[in-house]
Amino acid sequence: MLARECIKELTEHIIPFWNSLEDDDNGGFYGYVGNDLTLDKNAPKGVILHSRILWFYSNCYLVLKDQNCLKKAKHAYEFLSKYCVDKENGGVYWMMNADGTVNDSMKHTYCQAFFIYAMSSYYDASKDKAALELALDVFATVEEKCRDDVAYLEAFSKDWNIIPNDALSENGLMADKTMNTTLHVMEAYTELYRVSSDKRVLKALRFTLEITLDKIYDKNGGKLFVFFDKNLNEIGDIYSYGHDIEATWLIDRACDVIGDEHLSKRCAEMNKVIVKNIADRALSNGRLNNEVEHGVVNTWHIWWVQAEGVVGFCNAYQRYGDARYLEISRTLWNYIKDKMIDKRPGGEWHSQLDDNDQPADFKPVVDPWKCPYHNGRMCLEIISRM
Repeated sequence: MLARECIKELTEHIIPFWNSLEDDDNGGFYGYVGNDLTLDKNAPKGVILHSRILWFYSNCYLVLKDQNCLKKAKHAYEFLSKYCVDKENGGVYWMMNADGTVNDSMKHTYCQAFFIYAMSSYYDASKDKAALELALDVFATVEEKCRDDVAYLEAFSKDWNIIPNDALSENGLMADKTMNTTLHVMEAYTELYRVSSDKRVLKALRFTLEITLDKIYDKNGGKLFVFFDKNLNEIGDIYSYGHDIEATWLIDRACDVIGDEHLSKRCAEMNKVIVKNIADRALSNGRLNNEVEHGVVNTWHIWWVQAEGVVGFCNAYQRYGDARYLEISRTLWNYIKDKMIDKRPGGEWHSQLDDNDQPADFKPVVDPWKCPYHNGRMCLEIISRM
């Protein structure tokens, strides 16, 4: 039932929506659709957005075997590889103009990670070795430029000088390092190692998991710390429900790819605690709240948090056999189906809903962060798992 409904949502709603945003004049996909569903063809095009679109179509092809999805993936690949790579300094830019010229030349580790993630999947789908070479090139750049002895750094200028981390700092904080970037570097390296079997990638992937186990995991709180200073000391007091539930299944995936029994056991013990705490603390009327800051619950209901909850709790059920987790996964899907999916002709999913389940009219339908990665991946994961 759940898998059938996800197939329908993916093939009849999400894929057609993103198909309609292909830019045949300038390449890539249009970068902005307002809350009123007005398309801005001149809006900047996010490199993270395009990496996520490439990942999405590549994996749609791998699961559905739809040649049109592979064609769309190639369209995204051509934009990324032609315009978004800094061939002089290495790595990829942050933001492009609609015509493919550089809008923001910042280099962010988070952005590099999604490029690697996307290129790894496109290689898996297309067998185009140039995509794998790009992924390995950016991996080498990240390991050279974006990491110190402690963990991964965040934001850099075009020529790799450290700059303030405005892009991934929130809540009035300026973080030198973040759980979010570490998580998505791990996610990217998991896929790159899976398709390349490169031992350098394996070593770096293990490093991300060791950081998570030893520094990012709050053993007393049974959750992940979010923001850090340069020495990985926590700053602020934030509990991100969405990142925690997403992390559990991505960490499990990394452990499966690595195949180290001892490491898998350590991560499973951590994940079991994190999942239980999210189930106990984050649910509210069949929805996941967003986060807690200094004890105050943020009750916005965010599209990606609900989607990651569906996958995370499904994964927890499959790992631990606790039927409560499968029920939570189904409950979250029912909420998505009833409230989060935008029923307007030409809509996709609402970005976020308030405590009365009303859409935030200040949030666009597509922007550099609003993409088919979370909801599309949720559908693909449920189809593959069930």
